[in-house]
Amino acid sequence: MNEFEIINKYFKKLNLSKASINLNDDVFFDKKKKLVVTTDSYFEKVHFLNFSKPDLVIKKIVRSSISDLICKGVYPKYIFICASGKKKDFSKKKLIKIINSIKSEQKKFNIFIGGGDTVKSNILSFTITSIGFANNIVYRNKVKKNDDIYVTGNLGDSFAGLSIIKNKIKTNNKYKNYFINKYYLPDLHLTFIKKLHKIASSSIDISDGLFADLHKLINKQRLSFKVYLNKIPISQKLQKLVISKNFNKINFISRGDDYQILFTSSKSKSNQIQNYSKKSKIRITKIGTIIDQKDQSTILDNNNRQILLKNKGYFHNFD
Repeated sequence: MNEFEIINKYFKKLNLSKASINLNDDVFFDKKKKLVVTTDSYFEKVHFLNFSKPDLVIKKIVRSSISDLICKGVYPKYIFICASGKKKDFSKKKLIKIINSIKSEQKKFNIFIGGGDTVKSNILSFTITSIGFANNIVYRNKVKKNDDIYVTGNLGDSFAGLSIIKNKIKTNNKYKNYFINKYYLPDLHLTFIKKLHKIASSSIDISDGLFADLHKLINKQRLSFKVYLNKIPISQKLQKLVISKNFNKINFISRGDDYQILFTSSKSKSNQIQNYSKKSKIRITKIGTIIDQKDQSTILDNNNRQILLKNKGYFHNFD
């Protein structure tokens, strides 16, 4: 079973608060108290390869956590950090880098440390709880038939960076540094939060891969999607890399760790979104449409032919 099957088969049997949104969203949202909470765990060799760059790893996991709030239209306010590991993982040298990185993220995203815990362990891991306050959130699973599908920013740079770190891709230093930075330092769009409430019918951040997260966005609604590969935005550097190495674009944009916002919106708001994108200088791209469930979800290439996706994204499997 994967993580979602475990949640649906077992944990949904528990006595859940209404604020838990039936364990079917990125966050816990208590509307009366205007409280929004999300929590994530990050393990070495699962969520990050190693701890040779603690300053960058910490930034990545902080951004990954608060991204769950941002994609709901919520400003992050507090984070709680729990850490476990060996003595070598928290040497004086590494602790200084960790603290400086957290300070940098606090300043960049205007967040405060609420507390946390430290545990000596043979396994290096971090758990971050992020908290914000809001009158409302943009939910998952509020998708409507004929909605347009949008993504912010570019996709695929992070997976290129991971592949370079793993020595699976060779490239020059200019490109190498660019992609590795995109892997460790995803772009988050705080300034988009207010606008997201006005235009989005549903939203999620892209953590497990575009198509895996698109399926989660729709979930059990009787709907499907039609997405056009040539419309999915990638950076100029990734475009050049794909062409020069004869790679398939779809293998990069479907692998996750982008932390861009995937959202749906009514067709009537198309011009409004385009105008906002130009004014704010946030790249927002329409990549497809929500369709009836009787029509199978499809990804179409430049010639309108269906693409079969081998890797649908990342899932934690417990089989």
